[in-house]
Amino acid sequence: RMEGYGYYALPTGAEYRGSLWDGTFHGKGELMLYRGGGYRALWDRGVPTQGKYIYADGLEFDTEKWHYCDGYDRRFYTEICSGFKAPGIPQLTNLDPPKIIPEGCYDCGDGFYNPKTRVVVDYNLKFLRNADHDEHEWILQTCRKAWDVTTEHKPKE
Repeated sequence: RMEGYGYYALPTGAEYRGSLWDGTFHGKGELMLYRGGGYRALWDRGVPTQGKYIYADGLEFDTEKWHYCDGYDRRFYTEICSGFKAPGIPQLTNLDPPKIIPEGCYDCGDGFYNPKTRVVVDYNLKFLRNADHDEHEWILQTCRKAWDVTTEHKPKE
């Protein structure tokens, strides 16, 4: 069985790096997800006893002192770290520059969604899932789309 410090690749694409004991995660280690981000924890025979999720951009999740996007401060994490852009230059996503969305699709956070096929693919265009009715409606109402519909102020005549 695996013992000492090492890494273990899971079939999902995630990878564990850290201490192993008797074939289980034991001691300090990080479970890194294939899309970025990971879970740093202190493990006891495969079970995390204390840990913290860290997003791909470095933002650490905190259940007790979570101030990111809490209703009062709606900045992206990159804006918190690097400041705002000049007036007139919008930042549409946490990624700057944002991903270019294929024509007719939506950016749903973990990939692109095509409403005609109801398929979500990752940012490398690999299949992730078929969207059910609820997800389809949510994406159409809330996600960034490939085309822009501009709204302009129209003075009263």
